[in-house]
Amino acid sequence: MQKQFFIISTASLLITFALAVFLSSNWFVLFGIVLILTILGYYDVFQTKHTIMRNYPVLGRLRYVLEDLRPKMYQYFIESDIDGRPFNRVDRSTVYQRAKGVRDTIPYGTQLDVYAEGYEWICHSIAPKAFDTLNHDPRIMIGNKDCKQPYSASIINISAMSFGALSSVAVEALNAGAKIGNFAHNTGEGGLSDYHLKHGGDLIWQIGTAYFGCRTEDGRFNPELFAEKSKHPNVKMIELKISQGAKPGHGGILPAEKNSEEIGRIRHIQPHTKVVSPPYHSAFDTPMEMVKFIQKLRDLSGGKPVGFKLCIGYKSEFISICQAMVELDIYPDYIAVDGGEGGTGAAPPEFTNYVGAPLIDGLDFVHNILRGMGIRQHIKIIASGKITAAFHVARAIALGADACYQARGMMLALGCIQALLCNTNRCPTGITTQDPKLTVGLVPEDKKVRVARYHELTIKNFVELLGATGLDEPKNMTRSHIYRRISFNDMITYEELFPSIKPGSMLNGNIPEKYKMDFAFADKTRWGIHPEVEF
Repeated sequence: MQKQFFIISTASLLITFALAVFLSSNWFVLFGIVLILTILGYYDVFQTKHTIMRNYPVLGRLRYVLEDLRPKMYQYFIESDIDGRPFNRVDRSTVYQRAKGVRDTIPYGTQLDVYAEGYEWICHSIAPKAFDTLNHDPRIMIGNKDCKQPYSASIINISAMSFGALSSVAVEALNAGAKIGNFAHNTGEGGLSDYHLKHGGDLIWQIGTAYFGCRTEDGRFNPELFAEKSKHPNVKMIELKISQGAKPGHGGILPAEKNSEEIGRIRHIQPHTKVVSPPYHSAFDTPMEMVKFIQKLRDLSGGKPVGFKLCIGYKSEFISICQAMVELDIYPDYIAVDGGEGGTGAAPPEFTNYVGAPLIDGLDFVHNILRGMGIRQHIKIIASGKITAAFHVARAIALGADACYQARGMMLALGCIQALLCNTNRCPTGITTQDPKLTVGLVPEDKKVRVARYHELTIKNFVELLGATGLDEPKNMTRSHIYRRISFNDMITYEELFPSIKPGSMLNGNIPEKYKMDFAFADKTRWGIHPEVEF
């Protein structure tokens, strides 16, 4: 192809130049275009990075153009309403419609294949409860015996997304929406920014492995800074991040070029330097130390609720934490269970696709272990992972959750179009970018209303689902209310699929067969699975 390019480009240059000289100077326009394409082609031939461009000068560039256009063309012209990923068009449209306050009903019946394996539904009652008779703002009280400032939380709250991962205007819109709707906004591990505090919405301050906002110069936890900031009246709860579903066990790097003066001030780091977030905490080394650290955070904050967030990995490690709780008689006020399907702006595909238990499995396990060890009454559970609709909330609560987090659902309410450019700083909607040319398009005054409205209508639909089941309180929803099809002619309840555990049953050594190995490996004095343990 290179030989043909040399011949065609040379001939085209000679012909267009001759036409311009001998016929009309207007031909110089075409000559200029041919000259530019020829220079481009010669560059392609002599560069050594891209084989396709080198073998097919100029034309080879079309591959990269089409590759860039492919996701957009697929989303708008090829995918059906129910096969888009990570979120299909039906789910995205439901969020958009509720956020905008427009019609969110579906005509002509469901598009889902109700006979497909994996289809799920919720049971309805012949004697449903009238919507007007139900509590339209279901809430939970988070705070156990050691908590001095319990918090009344909505059953739907904004999940952890840091300033830096999100733009300042996106953070403002989310927090202002939380203020309007009276629900909580998790800061993410990037620290308490001015944008989180500006509008007065309730905050859950997340503390990650880098201790951003409460760290010493060498990156360790700074109790004085934490105590000072945690007592801010807008901070209602503290969350210790152990891992997140999108990339459990993976740290992060803040490049020097992204570490601005503002980011440095908020995170208490040296600006314009590379900062590493380790994959592990330096404030504790064992399950026992972790539980003591939770109590330390609670004391330093003046008795505010303290919880931790994790994606389930080694089940024995979670059991170890629970054993440490029982021995010390210290309990977190809540545990946020993040599913492996959770999202993030950037993570290696191996971590996004293959590390961490999905939400349903992790939530089932956490609820069972807490019940079996007789400590569930001390701890609330918050579920997180692809929760956008009222049915997702109902399913999580049926499995054992008390409340839910939403991250990408709230981003969709802000106007996210699932362009899948979160890791490029080129988000076209101004949500996951720091480029002022793009963030100018996101107006917090408008988007805050959409966030609040989406929350309000999702809660409304959840309450309607609750009434349809014949129940009047979310806590009465059980695994028996959710069905799942496992074959064309066989369907079972979640209770059959994920059998419940009797409270305190594991304290008497009555451990289900599927958990026996995990209990054998559990060790509250160290992490991990150790080959010397005999089972």
